[in-house]
Amino acid sequence: MTMPFYVSPEQVMKDRADYARKGIARGRSLVALECAAGVLIVADNASRTLSKISEIYDRIAFAAVGKYNEFQLLKVAGVRHADLKGYSYSREDVSAKELANAYAQTLGQIFTHEMKPYEVELLVAEVGADPEGDAMYHVLYDGVVMDEQDHAVLGGNAESISEALTSQFEPNIDLAKAVKLGARVTANLSVPSSSRSRCSTATGRVARSAACAATSSLSCSARPDPSGARSATDRSRSRRPPRRRPPPASRTARRWRRRATVTSPCAAAVRRRARCRPR
Repeated sequence: MTMPFYVSPEQVMKDRADYARKGIARGRSLVALECAAGVLIVADNASRTLSKISEIYDRIAFAAVGKYNEFQLLKVAGVRHADLKGYSYSREDVSAKELANAYAQTLGQIFTHEMKPYEVELLVAEVGADPEGDAMYHVLYDGVVMDEQDHAVLGGNAESISEALTSQFEPNIDLAKAVKLGARVTANLSVPSSSRSRCSTATGRVARSAACAATSSLSCSARPDPSGARSATDRSRSRRPPRRRPPPASRTARRWRRRATVTSPCAAAVRRRARCRPR
């Protein structure tokens, strides 16, 4: 009789955590900063089409590192969840804290019950009406949620980047200085030591791509206008496209339709029987 295979729960959780951390460490880093204009997110991304930063809802941004297909599924689920709650209740009821809790529950369930955990780390950021209302939530692979203050770092070389940001960060930093700081620390410290010599010539390109990513994310994470004016995104969502009617058929098309109807075989047979019928 063979002995049953047994592994302690502590060893199973440790192996899953090591597997997820190794997968996340292979990815490029991501930095989020709180500045005077809102929340700035800078990502080191070599691709021009696969983006790590996107918009979940009004003034709520989503950023992730790790496997693209896994955090893309989480992003789509977050967008649907936010749209459904905003439609059912009110748009003001959708918050980054609720989305972060939903992500934490999902990742915790997958980490505990599935064979393979998700190799992702998420960041959900919300811009308030004033700097005190800004919020950033860092969600780990096992469902742990951390409330970040001032700045947050996700990805491979997070410890060294966090130390550099802590020494150089200033409260209520200007937007231009925040972009330069995020691009500098991301370009200098996110590249692994084994491949830094190979990627040293691409430092300028990495910095420009990080600045472009930060600028694009700022458009969805900028602070709202205190005057109450609606943004272009809100106006486009509330405006419905006009209903278009099909174009009327031309005179030639109607003539050919009548001709085809008259000269069909069934109509011709009916006319022949009508002519041959005795009166």
